[in-house]
Amino acid sequence: MIKSRFGTDLDRILQRLFPFLFRARIDPNALTWIGTAVSGLAAFAIATGELLVGGLLILAGGFFDLVDGVVARHRGCASEYGGFLDSSLDRLVDLMLFLGVILFLATEGDRLGLLLAAIALIGSVMTSYIKARAELRGPPIEIGFFERAERILVLAAGLLSGWLEAALWILAFGSAYTAVVRFRAAGRGLRGLAPLDERPGGSP
Repeated sequence: MIKSRFGTDLDRILQRLFPFLFRARIDPNALTWIGTAVSGLAAFAIATGELLVGGLLILAGGFFDLVDGVVARHRGCASEYGGFLDSSLDRLVDLMLFLGVILFLATEGDRLGLLLAAIALIGSVMTSYIKARAELRGPPIEIGFFERAERILVLAAGLLSGWLEAALWILAFGSAYTAVVRFRAAGRGLRGLAPLDERPGGSP
């Protein structure tokens, strides 16, 4: 929702705030890898109980994830591989962060928190998978208010404020709701398509 709300305005804002990123010949894929590494450190910090450090590192990793695509578009080097890399590593980051949260809650003996974190993890994975899988055959799916940017911000806010359980409630409900909404939207879109064997090229 954040990206769709700001669109190209976000690109211009980032270019004004961080001009050095666009003057140097930085490889956008390198930014993607750096963001993933920083997020991995965030997951480790969370798992070991350093929640404040983990929250700050999540924001730092999110910054690299935010600017890599903007830099690629600015330099005119956006590619299918770059998009694939970014999407794949985003899923890895989601898994690492929630694993860090789950490990921390397990050491604390917080069963409710573990359940909420598990629901949030499943919802996050399904939200992304449903969109990617449905768009292979059907129209784009932009529905759903709780996308990845929102999930990252809520998790970071929960860690930084000390309100982790409240953040997990929001993450669990928001992720599950968005996954269900997208599943229904994908079903409606795909039911209207012709069977695979009736399309050009036949079945995959």
